[in-house]
Amino acid sequence: MAISKSANSKKQHHLHHHQCYISVPSEIINSLSSNSLQSLLLSPKKASKTATFSRSKIFKNPKTWFLLFFVSGFLFMMKMWYNFDPFSSNPCGNAPQKVSSTFIPNGVAKSLIKDEDKDEELKGFWKQPDGLGYRPCLDFSDEYRRSSVEILKDRTKYLVVVVSGGMNQQRNQIVDAVVIARILGAALVVPILQVNVIWGDESEFSDIFDVEHFKEALADDVRIISSLPSNHLMSRPVEEKHTPLHVSPQWIRARYLKRMKREGVLLLRGLDSRLSKDLPSDLQKLRCKVAFHALRFAPPIRELGNKLTERMRSKGPYLALHLRMEKDVWVRTGCLPGLSREYDEIIHKERKSRPELLTSRSNMTYHDRKLAGLCPLTAMEVTRLLKALGVPKNGRIFWAGGNPFGGPKVLSPLVTEFPHFYNKEDLALAGELDPFAKKASIMAAIDYIVSENSDVFMASHGGNMGHAIQGYRAYSGHKKTITPNKRQMLSYFLNTSLREDEFNKIILDLHRDSMGQPEIRTSKAGRDVTKFPIPECMRNDSSY
Repeated sequence: MAISKSANSKKQHHLHHHQCYISVPSEIINSLSSNSLQSLLLSPKKASKTATFSRSKIFKNPKTWFLLFFVSGFLFMMKMWYNFDPFSSNPCGNAPQKVSSTFIPNGVAKSLIKDEDKDEELKGFWKQPDGLGYRPCLDFSDEYRRSSVEILKDRTKYLVVVVSGGMNQQRNQIVDAVVIARILGAALVVPILQVNVIWGDESEFSDIFDVEHFKEALADDVRIISSLPSNHLMSRPVEEKHTPLHVSPQWIRARYLKRMKREGVLLLRGLDSRLSKDLPSDLQKLRCKVAFHALRFAPPIRELGNKLTERMRSKGPYLALHLRMEKDVWVRTGCLPGLSREYDEIIHKERKSRPELLTSRSNMTYHDRKLAGLCPLTAMEVTRLLKALGVPKNGRIFWAGGNPFGGPKVLSPLVTEFPHFYNKEDLALAGELDPFAKKASIMAAIDYIVSENSDVFMASHGGNMGHAIQGYRAYSGHKKTITPNKRQMLSYFLNTSLREDEFNKIILDLHRDSMGQPEIRTSKAGRDVTKFPIPECMRNDSSY
């Protein structure tokens, strides 16, 4: 297959940047005859004239054999100890564990280490998909690195952002805020979290995320500062409230750069989905770096989340289930919970009084939405799906999410079928959750940690948390993540003539390719690189 000149030169450049030097004792070098050294330095053309003489002299010399044996042994030890391969064509390296811990997301290093006992345990439903050798690879271009020098030195432009929504929605906006700061060559002030009007959560960035880690992880990309410098505190920033959806880097520069240079400070609000999902390669990699490396939860949250994870795992593998059955979800999706006429009427009245809450396709009936796969799965549907996919009855399930509309009784089909069914309240010891009782964002962060650490994950209805965890688990080595094929499976749920074994076989067949296998990101709307990190942020050996 032909290789373009530019591609070949790029490969040469990567090889130059990953040269390895082997130290050989001077005694061995001095012991080689001058003729032997000369023969090694001869050009191929000259060597051909004296090939017979050179080969016989070199290979009859025992010191030469000793040198070859020494170098071979050294390379073998390097490969065994450090997984080092000097002949690899992968410019990202074969040794993820050698990368600075600053840039290894929680769980990635663990997932890259073989654990024979765990492999033996994870069979049947718990078996993991084939990751096809994909691993994290954020190989920024030389141009990106060169421009970083000037960007990090700039002290004239500052970006202030106010992010809104729930914790996972805020995460998405923070990722975009970093990328926008990079596009503008501006310093980013640690993002301001708007008070959540629904839950009354007044958490600040430092309450949820590790600020110092955030700064350190992005130190080579964007200058992050805690507050504006004193000479800008009294200045009136340029404020932009109505950025259109999915704008390009060119649009951002054309719209903001001149005003930003003049005023020094730009204030942006409501960044949700404002930045295009299709960006130049380096900016996509930066998105991954922010989402998977820089945005680490604050130590108290990580500590409690990891404790709950260990309690779930203490008796074997577990499934994390993100249930989307809260009242506001039913209102926003235009769907009905189907619990009773009384509950359906409550949702219908609220939607009628607040039509702006309906997210999209207001002309569709509830039934049409259901068949189109636009509605959350009910507890009964989730139960039937899990049984069909082979979840053992004694399987341990952690369920994340807010209180379901209709109360705990709504979950009875799941609890009856799978008695080992827990949430964070069940796992926490007395008083452990008290400091976060009125902090909805921190509670969501705890759910996030236990879910991302699970052996298998499934969301009953997409959403920001489901998408974020799906991308993280792909980046962590393609840990098993089930994506319910609602559009195709729901007609079978409504078919009462199917025997249970027939139903189970059909549902299992529909999901064989929806278990978290590597999936290439395309330019389709909504295909965010933080959900589909291949090919921009992950590579395998066949990528070169």
